[in-house]
Amino acid sequence: MPKHSSTPPRRLPAAIWALGFVSLLMDISSEMIHSLLPVFMVTVLGTSMWAVGLIEGAAEATALVVKVFSGVLSDYWGKRKPLALLGYGLGAASKPLFALATTSGMVLSARLIDRVGKGLRGAPRDALVADLAPPDMRGAAFGLRQSLDTVGAFVGPLLAMGLMLLWANDFRAIFWVAMVPGFMAVALLLFGVQEPERAQQAAGVPRINPISKANLRRLRAPYWRVVAIGAVFTLARFSEAFLLLRALQGGLPVAYTPLVLIAMNVVYALGAYPFGKLSDRVSHSTLLAWGLVVLIAADAVLASSSHLGWIAAGIVLWGLHMAMTQGLLATMVADTAPPDLRGTAFGFFNLVSGLAMLLASTVAGVLWDQLGAPATFAAGAFFSLAALALLWRWRRPLLQP
Repeated sequence: MPKHSSTPPRRLPAAIWALGFVSLLMDISSEMIHSLLPVFMVTVLGTSMWAVGLIEGAAEATALVVKVFSGVLSDYWGKRKPLALLGYGLGAASKPLFALATTSGMVLSARLIDRVGKGLRGAPRDALVADLAPPDMRGAAFGLRQSLDTVGAFVGPLLAMGLMLLWANDFRAIFWVAMVPGFMAVALLLFGVQEPERAQQAAGVPRINPISKANLRRLRAPYWRVVAIGAVFTLARFSEAFLLLRALQGGLPVAYTPLVLIAMNVVYALGAYPFGKLSDRVSHSTLLAWGLVVLIAADAVLASSSHLGWIAAGIVLWGLHMAMTQGLLATMVADTAPPDLRGTAFGFFNLVSGLAMLLASTVAGVLWDQLGAPATFAAGAFFSLAALALLWRWRRPLLQP
């Protein structure tokens, strides 16, 4: 028989894998604390629910503001890694403060430092992924990073639950343990990722102001369409806290409510990389549309019944839509922005999406209080349909994979 030569499959650069494991380790560290923090504040520190909400709101608002500036600075300096390293370093440095906290004010300080770190690292890290990945493997690269990040999102709560049982609810001991993966993430980024030299640096091109009028005009209509679609999409997928509340309505014991997020993130983690690879071969618009259809199905299931079986199905569908769309949206941002403005592009995208998430969760809560859970999920389906309509209208400029 004649021998057929075949080209070996291309592999993602090792630095992409390293960035994925950096995200995984930091997420384990953060989720070990965040999955317990509200209970710690209320039961140990005596914090009111109003103060818990205020602390969380201030922390998330801080991260949103910092995200824009970090993306712009990474474009201005022509370097992504130093800002990402500073962001991960602040995240790791905040962990001991949670263990030492004796007042709500100390928790607020720790949360603000942690969120400043998150805001600093987000846009430069995503821009670095886009810089490192071959253009025809960018979807796979974002999918892999998102998948590993999501593994951390369910491993962290699992470790926290196990250690709470093992150590008789010793919150502070668990917060100290959470330092370990945080500092491991910083070390891996420092020694395991080498930033590529950008063309502008190699040619000695002077630094630019990324948010000058001339440069902002270089963020063309396709990019702003991705931002608009992403914002409407985010309105449709409010905080996962409402999945927990729906499961409680269905009779899930309080002690087992973390299993809701664990189950969703398992589906998310398993699907993010395969769907990321798929996005390198198919139309981005088509795959995003199917992700919206899956979200509509999840909302319909969650609105229709409070039976635990139906809620479980809705949670699985919710995780599936996240796997199909979150890495894809990052890929679409990278593909529609000039390489030297990617940090700025991710910063604006993250800011708009974050504000949409705050609005979505507020609207979802008001609907839940006034009209009940079915109205909340029905509204999610409505916003998904609106995103589908925008996608259909602007499909041609976004069709290229």
